[in-house]
Amino acid sequence: MHSERFSISPKVARRINDARRIIAVGTTTVRTLESARGADGKVKRKEGATDLFIYPPYEFRMVDVLLTNFHLPRSTLVMLVSALPVASSCCARMRKQFAKRYRFYSYGDCILIL
Repeated sequence: MHSERFSISPKVARRINDARRIIAVGTTTVRTLESARGADGKVKRKEGATDLFIYPPYEFRMVDVLLTNFHLPRSTLVMLVSALPVASSCCARMRKQFAKRYRFYSYGDCILIL
């Protein structure tokens, strides 16, 4: 899994910590938020990189919902999606899309995982 750089400003950290529900847009956001969580459960202002590799049975501590692209089979990003609590139904739907030869990495493809 490659590393990704991120930056969380103090204002954004406050908004995240005040939120009742965290909806991550993209897997980079998931990795960032899960990496930036402090021991006290709060996100702090932070700049850096994350090499967090999320796969089952990872226990999410920050993210509640994910909006992401459909990901290619056997990819590290499918591993991240499969670690979500609703992974079984989500991955079953993705397998159906693969079987129908849906195009992935095309403009506009996405899935909202609640």
